Amino acid sequence: MSPDIVGVICVGLMLLMIFMGVWVGTAMLVAGFVGFFYLEGFFRAFTILGTEAYSQIASYVFACVPLYILMGIVVSQTGIAGDLYKTANKWIGSVKGGLAIATTIACGAFAAICGSSDASAAAMGKVAYPEMVKFKYDKRLASACIAAGGSIGIMIPPSLGFILYGLLTEQSIGKLYMAGFIPGILEAIFYSFTIYIMCRIRPGYGPAAPRSNFREKVYSLKGTWAMLALFVFVIGGIYAGVFTPTEAGALGAFGAIAISALSKKLTPSRFNQSVKDALQITAMICLLITGAFVFMRLLAVSRLPAMLSDLVLGLQVPIWVIVLCIIIFYIIIGCFWDIFAAMILTLPLIFPVIQMAGLDPIWFGVVIVRCMEIGLITPPFGLNVFILSSSSNVPVKTIFGGIWPFLIADILHLSLLVMVPQISLFLPNLMRH
Repeated sequence: MSPDIVGVICVGLMLLMIFMGVWVGTAMLVAGFVGFFYLEGFFRAFTILGTEAYSQIASYVFACVPLYILMGIVVSQTGIAGDLYKTANKWIGSVKGGLAIATTIACGAFAAICGSSDASAAAMGKVAYPEMVKFKYDKRLASACIAAGGSIGIMIPPSLGFILYGLLTEQSIGKLYMAGFIPGILEAIFYSFTIYIMCRIRPGYGPAAPRSNFREKVYSLKGTWAMLALFVFVIGGIYAGVFTPTEAGALGAFGAIAISALSKKLTPSRFNQSVKDALQITAMICLLITGAFVFMRLLAVSRLPAMLSDLVLGLQVPIWVIVLCIIIFYIIIGCFWDIFAAMILTLPLIFPVIQMAGLDPIWFGVVIVRCMEIGLITPPFGLNVFILSSSSNVPVKTIFGGIWPFLIADILHLSLLVMVPQISLFLPNLMRH
């Protein structure tokens, strides 16, 4: 058989195993090894199996993965989600829809520190939803703003989505972090403006909470300033070129542990559980990365990505049509798989098309992550919606009923990022090399 036919068969084999319930990393590893064994022989196949596992996992860049995971898990154990919500509520809760806007801002801030959308949705669902219900907020708005706000977690750095994209495409993780910063802030602004408009049209959706005086507002910062300062220090250091993303991960993890311990929120049992959880997630990502790179080796020798690129670019359609198709594809796949599985499954085939089309890979990374965020809250399988439902006992139907205005905001925001690439590229272009 020709190499391209072998590549197609192995892609089919991989998808078959995934639909049968095999782990994504294992499916890619087996399919990649089988195809490489057929095309290149026994010795080279087993050599690749050993060298890829070591070279990718033992790399300096990959070292930031367990560090950021540990930082995020430690932060999520400290109850800072509640502190962030209380702070945002004190400052802006007194306007109509203020509690929902405060929730969105708190979700963004918490997600920025812990780097996880699902953790943000789960934590804020327990903290913010009961408070909004107490002030007679519409349940659809109250739940939907949490699900949407939680999705900001994989856009604002430190983001595991950007780390994974950088590893798979060999792009600078520091530049990807900076590329996601402005779009992440804009996303929170789009959501807040959406809430404001909804509550202006229907005032009963979000009644104003009691007004806080300036002293109460300043005092509310007590539980949040240390973690927010740590976040600014980590991201600022990357931007200024003082330290690498991996060094920033080490400083962030150490800082999160130290701050949590000094505030007596991190008990020995919580610390042990944080380390165990971080190890489990890291092990899962190790398998995914190893499987992805073995499968990418098969795709390279089969020349399937190059053939796909030639086929797509040979259609002689405008480049924006290709980009639009890719965006729709990623929004759909984001409904069914988490960002890690979706990127690993698709980037080996999609990224060469982007390179051949001459599109900026940093900008494309932001667009992909934004599409995945939309998938997290899109019916019928939005992951954030189901996580929020399970953590706060809100019916899935209620959350989906309120999500549509936020999806409109998502489409407008994504359109702006696509049409104005400099929104994503402005900070990376200013970084010190």
